[in-house]
Amino acid sequence: MFESLSTKLQNIFSKLKTYGRLNEKQVEEVLREIKLALLEADVNFKVVKSFIAKVKERAVGVEVMKSLTPAQQIIKIVNEELIDLMGGAPGKITFAPKSPTIYMLVGLQGSGKTTSAAKLANYLKTMGKKPFLIAADIYRPAAIDQLESLGKELSVSVYSDRKSNKCEEIVRSGIKQGIAKGSDTIIIDTAGRLHIDDEMMDELENVKRAVRPHQILLVVDAMTGQDAVNIAVSFRDKLDFDGLILTKLDGDARGGAALSIRAVTGKSIKLVSLSEKIDSLQIFYPERMASRILGMGDVLTLIEKAEATINKEEAASLMERIQKQEFTLNDFLAQMQQIKSMGSFDQVLGMLPKLPGSSKNAFSGVDEERIKRVEAIIKSMTQEERKDPKTMNGNRRLRVAKGSGTTTSEVNRLLKQFSETKKMMKQFSNLGSRAKISRKISPFFNF
Repeated sequence: MFESLSTKLQNIFSKLKTYGRLNEKQVEEVLREIKLALLEADVNFKVVKSFIAKVKERAVGVEVMKSLTPAQQIIKIVNEELIDLMGGAPGKITFAPKSPTIYMLVGLQGSGKTTSAAKLANYLKTMGKKPFLIAADIYRPAAIDQLESLGKELSVSVYSDRKSNKCEEIVRSGIKQGIAKGSDTIIIDTAGRLHIDDEMMDELENVKRAVRPHQILLVVDAMTGQDAVNIAVSFRDKLDFDGLILTKLDGDARGGAALSIRAVTGKSIKLVSLSEKIDSLQIFYPERMASRILGMGDVLTLIEKAEATINKEEAASLMERIQKQEFTLNDFLAQMQQIKSMGSFDQVLGMLPKLPGSSKNAFSGVDEERIKRVEAIIKSMTQEERKDPKTMNGNRRLRVAKGSGTTTSEVNRLLKQFSETKKMMKQFSNLGSRAKISRKISPFFNF
C-alpha cells in the first residue's frame, strides 16, 4: 500500500541530512520533488498545489528544533499536513437515534459494493449489532447470489426478490422483513452501472426518498486513482452521500484516491477494505495512513490486531511458561498460526516501520515461503522433540528434514534461532502488556 509514493518521499527526505537550517531555496527544492512525487502518485493537481503551499508556509525559515534534524522537521510538517488532507479525525459510521439504522451503499459495478455490504455486516456484528442485508441490485443477477452466499457465510439474513424490477419496492419490503426479524441495522446493496447515467441516479434517488437512509455510503475502488475522485464528485453532485468506503486499498501502490478524495469532495473516508477477506473492513485513520505513507509503519493497528487475535488466557499462560523457560516449539507454532489470522504476511509486514534511509523494514527479507518451511519443520517433529529440542540428534534432524521437504541446514538454523529467541524472551519477560504483544510477534519474524 502506497509503496511507490512512500519510497519516493523517503528518498527525498534522506537528502536533507546535511542542512543545518532550512532556507527558502532549500525548501523550494524539496517541495518541488515532493510535488512531483504526489503528482506521479495520481494525486489531484489542485490538491497537490494547495498541499505544497501549506507546507511551504510552515517550513520556510523554520529554526530546526534542537531535538530534530531538518529532515525530521520537514517530515513532521508533511505528516501533519497529510493527516489534515485526509480529514484529520478518524472515519466512523454513525447510528440512528431510533432503530433500525439504514445504510444505503451506492457505487459503480466493479467497485466492490456487494462485497462491501457483506463486510459492513460483519463489521457491525463485531460491534454487537444484528445486521440485515437487502439485495437490491436487479441488473446483475450474480450480485444477488453473491450477497446471499456471503450472508449465509456470516449467518446474516438476506432479503431478495428476483421477480420485482423496482428497487424501491424491493427495499421497502426488505426493511419490513428486517424489522420483523428484530434487526437493528439494515444494509442496502443498490444497483450499479458500468458508468454513471441519469437512469441509475433516478433509481437511487427514488430509493433514497422511499426509505430515507441514515447514511448513504459511496463505494469506490482505490486503485482507479483520479477516476475514483471523479466518480465521487458525480455522485455528490447528483445524489449526495455521507461518506466513502474505499476498497482495494491494499493494492494501491500510488495513493491518489485516498489523498485526493476528501479534499475534492468534502466527504470523509469512513471505512477502508484492505483485502478480500470478509473481516478486512477497517476504520480509516488519517494519522495512521500518513504514518504508513512516510514509512513509519502502523504499529497501533498492528497492536490492535494482535490484541484482538490473541487469547488473553493463552497469552497469560504463555508468559508464565516464558518466565519459567518452558517456551516450546509448540508455542512457537501457535504464534505463527495467530499471526496468519491477522491477515496476509505482506499486510503484517506493511504495518512495521521502515529502516532509516530504506524503503524496507527490518523483516522485509523474510518471505512467506520461508515461514511455511519453518512451519513444516515443526509439524514434522514428534511432540517430545517440540517440547525438548535438545533431543534432536543427527538422525532425527535428517528425518525431520526429509519429512518436511527441507534440508538439515534449515532444521539446524531453526533450532539455533529458537534457542536464541527463548533466551531473549526470558530476558524481557517482565515488560508491560503491550510489549508482551510485541514479543508474541517478534519471534515469528526471527525465522
